[in-house]
Amino acid sequence: MTKLALIRHGHTVWNRMGQIQGRTDIPLDAEAIAGLTNLALPVEWQNADLVSSPLQRAAQTAELIARRKPQTIAALTEMDWGDWEGKKGIDLKADPTSGFRDIEDWGWDYRPQNGESPAEVRTRLQGWLDTLQQDTVAVCHIGIMRVLLAMATGWGFQGPAPFRVKRNRLFVIDINSDGLFLNGDPIRLIER
Repeated sequence: MTKLALIRHGHTVWNRMGQIQGRTDIPLDAEAIAGLTNLALPVEWQNADLVSSPLQRAAQTAELIARRKPQTIAALTEMDWGDWEGKKGIDLKADPTSGFRDIEDWGWDYRPQNGESPAEVRTRLQGWLDTLQQDTVAVCHIGIMRVLLAMATGWGFQGPAPFRVKRNRLFVIDINSDGLFLNGDPIRLIER
């Protein structure tokens, strides 16, 4: 059995402003860098393989918490939010012509206009998952984490998710021949 620990990247200016980033390559903000500098992976994860999305906010987070550069994996790039990138969810929700739906009403096949569906993200992630051979920490994005956690819990993007993706926590997934399974509660990063 292989274990995969997922962690969401630190805050960016766009996160704090409520803007959808998607594949727009926004760096961590100064406050996130300062906070992550004081955090580290729990001891049991410090020697695991370290990978991240190629987007700088994820790669920066990985390097700050692990004190080493991650291997960047294209499959971990954030979901393509299409025409919604750079916009605020609150504004999209208020515009009846935007096609915006809350994540709980998506299903696997819902796609933001000119974007990517969770099912398409799942397909690109599956190829990468099949290559994992040892315990791995993956620093990525909320869209990627939602898809992987949905795969591990059976949630189908219908109704409330059985998890909340918080920052500075590892969400551990067990991977075996029967599939993906969420392993316990999230684990907090430790203080340096």
